[in-house]
Amino acid sequence: MPNAVAPRRSAVLSNLLRRNLAGAALAVSLGVAPFAHGADAASTAPGAGMANAPGASSATAPTASTAAAPDDTFLLTIFLRHDESKPLPKINDQLRAQGFFKTFPPPGIEVVSWYVMMGIGQVVTLRVPASRLREVNRAIETTAWGGYRTEFYPTYDYKAQAQHMRETDGK
Repeated sequence: MPNAVAPRRSAVLSNLLRRNLAGAALAVSLGVAPFAHGADAASTAPGAGMANAPGASSATAPTASTAAAPDDTFLLTIFLRHDESKPLPKINDQLRAQGFFKTFPPPGIEVVSWYVMMGIGQVVTLRVPASRLREVNRAIETTAWGGYRTEFYPTYDYKAQAQHMRETDGK
């Protein structure tokens, strides 16, 4: 049974990535800036389970002042998948030795959310100026690999549009 789930999960993630990239491309072509994550996205405690991780800080819920992002930024969701062949103390030792807690995220990059997802690892959403994407990637490549397997997803907040569609089209 678990073997049947993996291809389905992969297909779902592939479809999600395709939709996010298409949506992001549409937003860029229309000149629409990405939105900050809404309050509902922060309804659970960010960073739960990370309180003991060295260098970890808990993210705060986005405020109304972060609702509109500068035109050159986008949201980047990073899956930091745990290496299940190693216990957590060994993963943390490796991350510490590689400088992960000092390097990621790079200074000046906004952490929108940082959650522990049981069975996955950590899911971090950053607001990244387009010109600094390489810097974020290098921080991951040089400090996270070995402790985590990584996946990157450009994302945007669709909450306001979905609410509007439900209000106008759902009647």
